Amino acid sequence: MQIIKTQIDNQNLQPIIQKNKYMSQIKSVGILTSGGDAPGMNAAIRAVTRAGIFAGFKVFGIYRGYRGLITDEIEEFSTQNVSNIIQRGGTILKTARCKEFQTPEGRQCAYDVMKRRGIDALVVIGGDGSLTGARIFANEFNIPIIGLPGTIDNDLYGTDTTIGYDTALNTIMDCVDKIRDTATSHERLFFIEVMGRDAGFLALNGAIAAGAEAAIIPEISTQVDQLSELIQNGFRKSKNSSIVLVAESPITGGAMGLAQRVKEEYPGYDVRVSILGHLQRGGSPTAHDRILASRMGAAAIDALLDDQRSVMIGVKNDEIVNVPFTKAIKNDKPINQQLISTLRRLSI
Repeated sequence: MQIIKTQIDNQNLQPIIQKNKYMSQIKSVGILTSGGDAPGMNAAIRAVTRAGIFAGFKVFGIYRGYRGLITDEIEEFSTQNVSNIIQRGGTILKTARCKEFQTPEGRQCAYDVMKRRGIDALVVIGGDGSLTGARIFANEFNIPIIGLPGTIDNDLYGTDTTIGYDTALNTIMDCVDKIRDTATSHERLFFIEVMGRDAGFLALNGAIAAGAEAAIIPEISTQVDQLSELIQNGFRKSKNSSIVLVAESPITGGAMGLAQRVKEEYPGYDVRVSILGHLQRGGSPTAHDRILASRMGAAAIDALLDDQRSVMIGVKNDEIVNVPFTKAIKNDKPINQQLISTLRRLSI
């Protein structure tokens, strides 16, 4: 067994050693998490750290996102730094919004810290805003930066799913299952607000998974008055209670806004509201998110070894893909119309 293991290890190591001959300009990699936290970020940090060390890089953890890059809150990581974190929610590197990084002066300060620390490349884990900052930073200072899509909203173009989305979806499903007990007992209409300011993936798929009657999402709100459509179609005609998931977007009006409309326009309904809020961000990541984050983290190091830059690691049809920042950020990720049709057909 030992002979077989040695042969496998040698086969795996050889391509990396060869690549490093051509990648001597990158000797160290910094990792940061930015924007809203998402379950699975720790699994991604672990994967980047260990894959980076395996490839011969020094790896630095940057605390509190771009702010920590400016204020030099940086620590060199070993494999021990990321032990026993794959199952934890949140991010051990912490995360913070940073207005200073939005200015040229702030980004210059961040670059100076990178040079002083000897950090040659970055792996940025976050959502749309985080990758937008990474793209600007990379363009200004010619820095190799790889992005990982860490957001529960699942709204980044070019990847079928994002780190944290599956866990958030399961949290929503569990919450709706519990709320349904009360909704049924009191014969009420419940509006349950979930996250998704610009995208309805959580609301739509959460509604299907939890057996809700409808989902009100921003992608459709610009086309029709979803509330009027629901009421006029008599969506409660065969039920003594109803649950509607609502994306928190100002386009939908949010759960509170819709509940107020029902009280004014359809006073016959007994309406209640539940806003799940930050509950959706927490918790131990699912197996799917742990595996996804691990694959993406290792792929980020592979991308640097292949001299890739300014790309987001995505997954398409279960295959790793490299998506240019410009596409991932600027393109809107479309909602699957078949899922909308499925929800409507199953809610009768």
